[in-house]
Amino acid sequence: MPEDDVLGHAARRRTAVLWTAGLGVLLVATVLIGIGVGATAIDPLTVGRIIGHHVLGWPGTPTWSATDDAIVWQVRLPRVVLGILVGGGLAVCGTALQAMVRNVLADPYLLGINSGASSGAAAAILFGAGAGLGEYALQGSAFIGALAASLLVFVLARSGGRVTAIRLLLSGVAVGYALYAATSFLIFASDSAEGSRSVLFWLLGSLGLAQWNIPLGIVAAAVLLTILVLTVTGRSLDALSVGDETAHTLGVSPERFRTALLVLVSLSIGVLVASAGSIGFVGLVVPHLARRLVGAAHARAVPVAALCGAVLLVAADVVARTLLAPQEIPIGIITSLVGAPFLLILIRRMHAISA
Repeated sequence: MPEDDVLGHAARRRTAVLWTAGLGVLLVATVLIGIGVGATAIDPLTVGRIIGHHVLGWPGTPTWSATDDAIVWQVRLPRVVLGILVGGGLAVCGTALQAMVRNVLADPYLLGINSGASSGAAAAILFGAGAGLGEYALQGSAFIGALAASLLVFVLARSGGRVTAIRLLLSGVAVGYALYAATSFLIFASDSAEGSRSVLFWLLGSLGLAQWNIPLGIVAAAVLLTILVLTVTGRSLDALSVGDETAHTLGVSPERFRTALLVLVSLSIGVLVASAGSIGFVGLVVPHLARRLVGAAHARAVPVAALCGAVLLVAADVVARTLLAPQEIPIGIITSLVGAPFLLILIRRMHAISA
């Protein structure tokens, strides 16, 4: 390898390490501040001491009130942890999908999985579907709907014998629109105004279901596995993002790898949407930001995208629950307000490059 290439690779690697470390520090600061903000304000030092006491047993004797302890550990921290996982998960899934379909405007909801989850959630809220799942009826029904949608997309995309980028894209769009119509029908078929309002709130996204329970553990496992796999297979993602012929040349089977990615990303998105609803623009905006910070190589971009997505969603949730307190704003509204201007800037730049 020429000396210039070696030096350039080392410089990009140092840049990625610095950005990863900096974003990690920013995430910790955002978490401590975000947990402390609310109707009952708690300073970041006390927040850190409470978390340290529960996780590490330090300090041994609490110096804070039982109320503050309950607010931090039982109410706000699970919500922030879910925000970290959902934000990071959506960001890395968006990064993978943009490589899979070679479209910079692709996002995690391109496959119609969110529409399937929405139909399942609407059936649970309005008509009691999934009652056998007990307290997890909403998340369980949403995940079943997401899984059904992903299977339908896969069957349609593979109907010609091969899973190509354009077939996957069109199948996802078609399934998404069909299931969105099904969700709308369920809302209009219901005579419950409060139920319809609950469905609408869930459709716009919320971290309000977060608790220390089994679903949160499943979300954590799914997101961490997705980040690990996408980071390890970064070179294959690089090849796939260039084109199928290039991938073949580099020893990557585009169809097999795209199918494996589809399964991984579909399951991950299904878990995320089932836990927090449809939160837009995170999976569209953050991958572009990550590539601008550390370059297009996915081995570097995926971890940075995960951290950026986590910071963005934790900060957006703080705004969502405090801007009109005590009323909570659906978090998808906040992320859309942030993401829409970015999308317009991206479109202008794409137009300038093509001109």
